[in-house]
Amino acid sequence: MTTTDIPATMRGVIMHAPGDVTVEDREVPRVVEPTDAVLRVEAACICGSDLWPYRGVQPVEDQPMGHEYVGTVVEVGSAVRDVKVGDFVVGSFCVSDNSCEICTSGFPSRCVNGGFVGGTQAQYTRIPQADGTLVVVPGGKPEDPEVIASLLAASDVLGTGWFGAVAAQAGPGKTIAVVGDGAVGLSAVLAAKALGAERVIAFSRHEDRAALAREFGADVVVAERGDEGAAKVKELTGGLGAHGVVEAVGNQVSMDQAIASCRPGGHVGFVGVSHGVSLDGQSLFFAEVSLLGGPAPVRRFLPDLIDRILAREIDPGKVFTMRLPLEQAAEGYEAMDERRAIKVLLEV
Repeated sequence: MTTTDIPATMRGVIMHAPGDVTVEDREVPRVVEPTDAVLRVEAACICGSDLWPYRGVQPVEDQPMGHEYVGTVVEVGSAVRDVKVGDFVVGSFCVSDNSCEICTSGFPSRCVNGGFVGGTQAQYTRIPQADGTLVVVPGGKPEDPEVIASLLAASDVLGTGWFGAVAAQAGPGKTIAVVGDGAVGLSAVLAAKALGAERVIAFSRHEDRAALAREFGADVVVAERGDEGAAKVKELTGGLGAHGVVEAVGNQVSMDQAIASCRPGGHVGFVGVSHGVSLDGQSLFFAEVSLLGGPAPVRRFLPDLIDRILAREIDPGKVFTMRLPLEQAAEGYEAMDERRAIKVLLEV
């Protein structure tokens, strides 16, 4: 085990109950398993999925919050080989050993030895399966805070949007529609364009989000939703529907809209955290679309995404429309809940 000087206590975000977010003193996590690493968090953020418990849609009680992070390694377990103290790293929100049969098939988000990262809205965090979960950033910690913001986005929303676009088969000659104008949906727009999609259709009724969608590469922004939105996509595609659709919300309306917007033989990538979604078997039978989604295998994409960010080919950090000190996390939750911010970066 290798360590640097680590304090005994830190500040971290706790959600005690819906709408009740505080920043409190907590014990600094230390290595527990030989495959662990402890990071000094350099930047964290609030995820759209954090709003589900904040709004009372899913239960929460005294929960340390956060699963997106970039940081510097300050302690490693005895079995860790690929990261070392002092490395600046980006990690997936999913824990993975990156070596099991499921990981090597492309789905580290469902690693047989995996799980989910938690408690990263804090000054320090413990990451299990460090060798398989973390990726070292070449050249160390970037000096440019905008690059750090983009690397932070890669930890979840960019990687999730990227998975949605890949699942929707984005590529040359394809028309891709994106349902959802939150950080994940906007990242999916960026991803679809970066992957070579000929035309990207974004759904949005909010001008600030529509403007960022256009900046990320959306060729058309559609304000209509539900059946009307799907009809608009059909109109834009000669009655056929999009080749692929990314669903980035996670409710019944958005899933129905995504499937209805897709042509027969097309692909739907669903990456919105599902709440209350059910699928009608007969409708799905006659839709004749392929569905792929779930927790994004971000670790699979991280090396490529880091390279693209460092080369300034993509700038996903623009999804952070508000930046606050960690101590003001409650204000960040409120701003995202009220849609005054697309995504909030917490400066640690």
